[in-house]
Amino acid sequence: MINKIKTGVSEKSKSKNILKNIFMGLSLIGPGLFLIGYNIGTGSITTMGMAGARYGMTLLWVVVLSGVLTYILMVAFGHLTLVTGRTALHNFKTEIRGGKILALYIMAALILGEILALIGIMGIVAELIQEGIRLFSPGQTLMVETGWIILITITLLFFALWYGKYKMFEKILTVLVILMALCFVAVFFMVSPSYSVILKGMIPGIPDTSGAYMLVAAMAGTTISAAVFIIRSTVVAEKGWTIKNLKDEKRDAFVSASMMVFLSAIIMAVAAGTLHVMGLTLSSTIDMIRMLGPIGGDAAALLLIIGITGAGLSTIFPIVLIAPWLIADYSGRPRDIKSPMFRGLIVVGLLFAFGSIFLDQTPPLLMVVSQAFQATILPAVAIPVFILLNKKGVMGGYLPSKKWNLALMSVILFSLITTYFAIRGFF
Repeated sequence: MINKIKTGVSEKSKSKNILKNIFMGLSLIGPGLFLIGYNIGTGSITTMGMAGARYGMTLLWVVVLSGVLTYILMVAFGHLTLVTGRTALHNFKTEIRGGKILALYIMAALILGEILALIGIMGIVAELIQEGIRLFSPGQTLMVETGWIILITITLLFFALWYGKYKMFEKILTVLVILMALCFVAVFFMVSPSYSVILKGMIPGIPDTSGAYMLVAAMAGTTISAAVFIIRSTVVAEKGWTIKNLKDEKRDAFVSASMMVFLSAIIMAVAAGTLHVMGLTLSSTIDMIRMLGPIGGDAAALLLIIGITGAGLSTIFPIVLIAPWLIADYSGRPRDIKSPMFRGLIVVGLLFAFGSIFLDQTPPLLMVVSQAFQATILPAVAIPVFILLNKKGVMGGYLPSKKWNLALMSVILFSLITTYFAIRGFF
């Protein structure tokens, strides 16, 4: 009996140690987790789901290429912050000729893009929760208005943001990211998509159909998003990393970018191996739930609802913090989340979440437009960081190598191409 008790205690202690080690490992990639939570949201899910349903895996190359270039820019922005001790927006403002105008443009464009994204995200999250209540209520008759769902969700987020700190947000996002990843992987195996179709569809190309260019721009915009790199600079500063953490910063960027590509590919593969094979298109996230439900059952539908809702909530935290962070960086104020300015802007940001109630556009369409809009901002952040990284007065002895300069130039070229795709898609 004593041996059994000892064995039980030792097994519990081992499991606790394993969990402790996992969370300690995740704490080393805090900025990366923050960005995964921001990047893989309802916008990514909607965009990747639409791409998979319409074109199979034909556009997977966009995700992979965007992931590689995301890693390059993540390292670049983190490197700039670690060497200078200042955030990217502050560096743009003070170290580049005409930098004040550039910083104001980036700040205004990002805030506008994030407002559109926030409206779409809350609309999608509310619809998903509404669908979950409908599916699993007795007799499937209970319906809750999306306005009430948004109000309750925003109230909970308000208290978390009002009383929270960055470290707390990092822990919340860690849980949401892990939950999201597990749900999507589980759904992938539950619906058993056609692997042969997935493999055949990996040949790169852009379909000659209406809306294809807009979708390519949206896929690039949601992965290699300008906001990701500006936030990257801020969260690296919030983490308290210094020039001694250059290796940590690169490892963190690699894990973050790899996870983004993996999750995006899983979402696309689920849609490609099921909906695309069946000849079904995807116009909303609810369509994905309702179409995949009969294939994977109620359990798959519930996991998908939890995963996408987790993705949406993990995105809202960074989105709401973007405006106060950017304004603080531009004005040179401390990033104090409990200051009147921060709290006031957080309240205003959360109020925009009710926008989907009053708009005629469906939330998924709004998400695709907002993600494509993000692609048009990318050159305005990629070109300045390239200039600053090659200024000896800014970087001292930490100038980039020829290989890194070539990599950054490839990012700039890609940003110009996707901007063209976005403009072509809009018109």
